[in-house]
Amino acid sequence: MEIKVKPKSFQYDVRVRWSAEKRGVLRAEGRPDLEVASPPEFRGHPGLWTPEHLLVAAVNACTMLTFLSAVARSGIRLISYDCDATGTLEHAEGTFRFTKVVLRPRIIVAGPDDIDRAHAAFRDAEGSCLVSNSLLTKVESRPEISAGD
Repeated sequence: MEIKVKPKSFQYDVRVRWSAEKRGVLRAEGRPDLEVASPPEFRGHPGLWTPEHLLVAAVNACTMLTFLSAVARSGIRLISYDCDATGTLEHAEGTFRFTKVVLRPRIIVAGPDDIDRAHAAFRDAEGSCLVSNSLLTKVESRPEISAGD
């Protein structure tokens, strides 16, 4: 019998190509292109995804997906998950850096018996989110979990 070992290392290849002014296009095999730009506060362009938005989005999405894995393992009856996130970019220690990302998830579970388990699953997700764990930035969460009965 052959035993398959899961890899301990993964790579994600992304290309960015300058298009004009302070704009470019992100490309990754098998995915739609994504136009990116500097934000207006750094003499960029309004209305486009920025590296700053993508960083906050990565924390938000990773936390949700990690939570969903914990929910599946725990048998929690999830009705909905919706999360707003705010990243704070500040001039600190001589350079601009994100000093904080705050997540404000609103989670609805099927019944009151799922609430405590959903809180535990969310704490697990906070500690296991690989994007958050890769940042120096503090990530705070303020979950609201309720039952949908």
